[in-house]
Amino acid sequence: MAKSILTITLNPSVDKSSSVQHIVPEKKLRCEQPIYQPGGGGINVSRALKRLGLASTALFTSGGKTGGLLESLLKLEDIAVDPIRVNGETRENFIVVERSTNQQYRFGFPGEHVESKELEGIMASIAELKYIPDFVVISGSMPAGVPPEFIRSLIHTYKTKGSKIIVDTSGESLRVALEEGLFLIKPNAGELAALVGKEELGHADLDMAAQQLISEGKATLIVVSLGAQGAILYSETERIQLSSPVVKVRSTVGAGDSMVAGMVSVLAQQGDLKQVLQMGIACGSATTMAEGTGLFAKKDVDRLFSEIKKR
Repeated sequence: MAKSILTITLNPSVDKSSSVQHIVPEKKLRCEQPIYQPGGGGINVSRALKRLGLASTALFTSGGKTGGLLESLLKLEDIAVDPIRVNGETRENFIVVERSTNQQYRFGFPGEHVESKELEGIMASIAELKYIPDFVVISGSMPAGVPPEFIRSLIHTYKTKGSKIIVDTSGESLRVALEEGLFLIKPNAGELAALVGKEELGHADLDMAAQQLISEGKATLIVVSLGAQGAILYSETERIQLSSPVVKVRSTVGAGDSMVAGMVSVLAQQGDLKQVLQMGIACGSATTMAEGTGLFAKKDVDRLFSEIKKR
């Protein structure tokens, strides 16, 4: 039986995507009809899990008309939602593809400032939740006004309930989160270097840095994302490295979130660590094949997963 999953997104968005033949300065550009999709780290994880056949609950802040649109878009995808009301308007992101070159231009807007009283309300709402998830995925950027210590409080709340915590963020928020001890993190090589106080890491140093964090009790599993080169999964006793399949990349939006979802889907069904990494890479790679802000197609994940397993 699959375990229960909660995703938390403190800086969600509505992603608006379109395309245009040429991008030219100071000229009115005729874009295609826009497509609106839910966005934000944890929200994308929930959406990807749904495509993999697993249910989750998406908890996120929601404000204004854009927040209402976000909620309605998620309900259209049959995602269980638990919105927490805030005063500020939920942000939008804008993505444009130039059809003549197939280049993608991504415009990300910051979330509105979250007041300290709102943070207290968010924590109170979370404390009142009746269900205790087996896995909690905290993913995405932090909006203005949310101090790194807030994520530590979130983690502590669920760890004391017995949940396994997965965090996919960056910077000071990730560093502070690690102080609580996490189940899984997914840094890239640069982020891992920063976590151990280095400017950069050579290939040989990746192993040492990951094992250092694991031995210090900061994470049980560390998956170092190497982009097109694949990823390495570390545990206390294992090191598993796999390359990514060769695919036609159309967009990288949501690829990291899809990778997290793929890994969580296997963990929730108690698969082994090699399968965790195989499914993560399959989902991340499949999402790069999608147009605009779209996530993977399940048939692509199945094909890539089978291909990776044969190696």
